[in-house]
Amino acid sequence: MKRSGTADLLLHGGAVPIWLFSRMKQLTLPIVEAIIEQKGKDDFLERLSDPFWFQSFGSVIGMDWNSSGVTTTVLNVLKQSINPVSKQLGLYVCGGKGKQSTRTPQELLEVGNKTGLDGNHLAKCSKLSAKVDNTALQDGFNLYIHSFIVGDTGKWSVIQQGMHNTNGMARRYHWHSENLKSFVEEPHTAVCGKNQGNILNLTHKNALPTKQSILEIAKEHPDKILKELPHLLVPVYHHIKPKDVDMKRLGSILWLAQENETQKFEDLLLLKGLGPRTLQSLTLVSEIIHGTPSRFSDPARFAFAHGGKDATPFPVPTKVYDETIATLKNAVHRANIGNSDKLKAIKKLTVLSQKAEKGFTPNTNFDALIKKENDESYKYGGRSIYGFAKAPQNKQLSLFG
Repeated sequence: MKRSGTADLLLHGGAVPIWLFSRMKQLTLPIVEAIIEQKGKDDFLERLSDPFWFQSFGSVIGMDWNSSGVTTTVLNVLKQSINPVSKQLGLYVCGGKGKQSTRTPQELLEVGNKTGLDGNHLAKCSKLSAKVDNTALQDGFNLYIHSFIVGDTGKWSVIQQGMHNTNGMARRYHWHSENLKSFVEEPHTAVCGKNQGNILNLTHKNALPTKQSILEIAKEHPDKILKELPHLLVPVYHHIKPKDVDMKRLGSILWLAQENETQKFEDLLLLKGLGPRTLQSLTLVSEIIHGTPSRFSDPARFAFAHGGKDATPFPVPTKVYDETIATLKNAVHRANIGNSDKLKAIKKLTVLSQKAEKGFTPNTNFDALIKKENDESYKYGGRSIYGFAKAPQNKQLSLFG
């Protein structure tokens, strides 16, 4: 079993409003379809097992960038978007939060009946992955979310989240079926997170005598268990700060999105008619589809696609969001009927922005960027849980000056 990573997240309250959740679903499906079209369903499952990609994906669809609610929302969006077309995509999302998580084994049996996969084996994998993180590994976090995403190839990813009983944090665990060897002896590539003091880890090889005799708990210091593993530890403050974003990456996207720059590239002619603000969002969406793991080290950057439900870093630009959805849906539809030119143009956004990064010196006025997005939010139908954005009364700071 490959344990791909963990993420420590701040607990946030508040439901996702219907006007945003419906857009999340509409954008999620063509993103998934584009990844499968370009790279295959196994690549999508591998992306789900990366905590940094998962958090970046949640940010690009407009969820709070550092909230534990990203897990619940993304998994819910994936389930509602993918399952109605599971047969076509070859992907099935099972489980969820609370009582839904307990239905995972039964749902996997149903998947087995539909696909010919061994549903009993999948159900056993689901139960064991939960047992390892909730019982064999006792790090102070109790699971309340368990989702099992499986492809008709038999490969799968598990995403589950636990809540700490004292410190107000949640921890998300990511699993990937690749290189499955054993559930009971060092199935993880690591167990990472903030040092919680002595923990119980019955999957460690040194615990074999303990498992055999059950005479005493091996009191290993966590340093003996920790290994290098992708681990996302987001800050507890809510607003995005300059240090949370790779400004060189974001700056090249802002530069590319400017209308006078876009028109220089023949490859982007098929995207003609999209304004700079939509191209900014579409470029970040493109990177979610095509970016390699190293590109997701700063998930907060992806909040600059469609903002956040609580107006952090700015209200959701609903008009831009809708145009992004329409453009990506159209590109995927054209690819499905054999014309992938528009999907290639969207991929080119990633290529060009990454190329522009080389030797790029970004403007460091981060506050001006945030202010510009907020000041112009009303133009793009900016909306948050606090209502619609209004035109500013004060003079706007210069972004490029």
